[in-house]
Amino acid sequence: MIRARRAPIPPSFGTRRPPAESLAYLLNYQILTRFYSLRQRSKKTMLAYCRFRNSFSHRNLLPFRSFSPHRVNSTLIEDPMLYDFLDYMEQLKNYERIGVPKDAGTDSDDGFDLGRMRRLLQRLGNPQSRFKAVHVAGTKGKGSTAAFISNILREEGYLVGCYTSPHLLTIRERISLGRSGDPVSAELLRDIFYKIRGIIDQSTEMEGGALTHFEVFTALAFALFSEQDVDAAVIEAGLGGARDATNVLCSTGLALSVITSIGEEHLSALGGSLESIAMAKSGIIKPGRPVVIGGPLLPHIEHIIRNKASSSNSPAVSACDSGIKSSTKFLGREEENPFQCCEIRINIKEDLPLFIDLPDVKLQMLGKHQLQNAVTATCAVLCLRNEGWRISDKSIKAGLEKTCLPGRGQYLTKKEVETLGLSGVSILVDGAHTEASAKGLIEIIKMGNLDGPLAFVVSMGTDKDHMAFAMQLLTGRKPDVIILTEAMIAGSRSRTASASNLKATWFRAAENLGMSVLDLGTMEDWKASGFPETFPALINNNVSQVLLMALPNALVGDSMKLAEELLRYRTGKKPHLIVVTGSLHIVSSVLAALHHY
Repeated sequence: MIRARRAPIPPSFGTRRPPAESLAYLLNYQILTRFYSLRQRSKKTMLAYCRFRNSFSHRNLLPFRSFSPHRVNSTLIEDPMLYDFLDYMEQLKNYERIGVPKDAGTDSDDGFDLGRMRRLLQRLGNPQSRFKAVHVAGTKGKGSTAAFISNILREEGYLVGCYTSPHLLTIRERISLGRSGDPVSAELLRDIFYKIRGIIDQSTEMEGGALTHFEVFTALAFALFSEQDVDAAVIEAGLGGARDATNVLCSTGLALSVITSIGEEHLSALGGSLESIAMAKSGIIKPGRPVVIGGPLLPHIEHIIRNKASSSNSPAVSACDSGIKSSTKFLGREEENPFQCCEIRINIKEDLPLFIDLPDVKLQMLGKHQLQNAVTATCAVLCLRNEGWRISDKSIKAGLEKTCLPGRGQYLTKKEVETLGLSGVSILVDGAHTEASAKGLIEIIKMGNLDGPLAFVVSMGTDKDHMAFAMQLLTGRKPDVIILTEAMIAGSRSRTASASNLKATWFRAAENLGMSVLDLGTMEDWKASGFPETFPALINNNVSQVLLMALPNALVGDSMKLAEELLRYRTGKKPHLIVVTGSLHIVSSVLAALHHY
């Protein structure tokens, strides 16, 4: 008999909550909680859940459809033909789940062993040598920049492979292939895995079991790009650059390097300083190959990268060059999709001569930081054009406009909000988790032009700077409600910051900024004291204070519903904005809930 720790579930709000003694309560709150508590990786467990759910849903015994899907690990979204592959990958060491060791990303004796990755690829016939690659590294913006570049090349008609991480709903998102930009099909991924599994097994044995999840998946991506004979591959580095598993691209196969930004994230793994981070990320620069520097960077940090480029005889160009002018002209909407209409004018005469004039670009990616990513991507493809690649201005504009990444400044549609069981509220999901990305999120909130009450629903990893994130986000619009919760990271809570600790941090941050805060404690506190009967009087007598509450072990759907309920208690029927942020993992939970309906 399998025993799983029972996770406490907060009460629902609204009229649809069943009596505690009802069968529906037992099914929703207890049995499904046990499924949620398990690490659901095996085919047997997943199929058991599906049979269980289907057997009861037609009898209306699961009235809270917004609850049960949230309790399921996102693995249930995967195609059944990938179950064996996922089981195999689950056995490998996964640093996304357990955290990266100190100095692992530095070019030192403590860094990851690139020799292990090279030996694996050599046994596979060095697939990375059979396509031209654009290698993208950086603290923030590398995923968006890689997407911009990939879509521009696709618009020109190139067959493009793109490799990024992490994923939100399905592991297939990490590899996009072909001219559509869609995630790789389950069939293709399964077939390439079975084709090279014997070599991976052999390598795992020869390396003493040291091969990691990221190394194996990177090798699979390279093998697939080679097999599909892509014209170009856009490769996002996972951590740092110098010792990242993607940094096996040699000068002959590398078309271009891009370093988007340098910030204080993964400090311990990358040497402990901005300077060491810059050194690690500049490790992707290869002799004689151009490098685009995104930015804006501190002068001495850009100097480190330029020195590496100079010593490698690599031409370098800055996407913050004085010859570049970019701005947002106005904000608009097409149907329910917001966009920023921008102008991008590039006229660089030094370094590498680059020129383009794009007066009206409708970017679906919102914020100044995304405009800067678009400029960086444009500089990158202009460098490729200088190298002889066929890339028209029309393709550049179309590629920029078509780029849209889920979970990055994404406003849910009215239908999606209603699907989550909410109404009369706008929901913005954004994977911001650093001080810099919090600044970008503030701007996106302003762009939404929604002046009503505001709530934050936040979950973060233990390795992030919680205080810096909170302080930055609180310098924007003052929120009415802040809910701190917990979302799993890579299928585990080992790297998830506790909601109670986050609440303490946000309380201090708000007080440091002179805000008055009403600490509502945790949901367990209110269960014991009669929530919500005593609640309206309490919060209505403190209308100027920010309401702060922790929901340990809760579902993101419950957290959003609590935020909505608190906003309605406080402000009535005014239009509300709920911002879900702090990590891509909590964003993934929201999008996974939508997927299940």
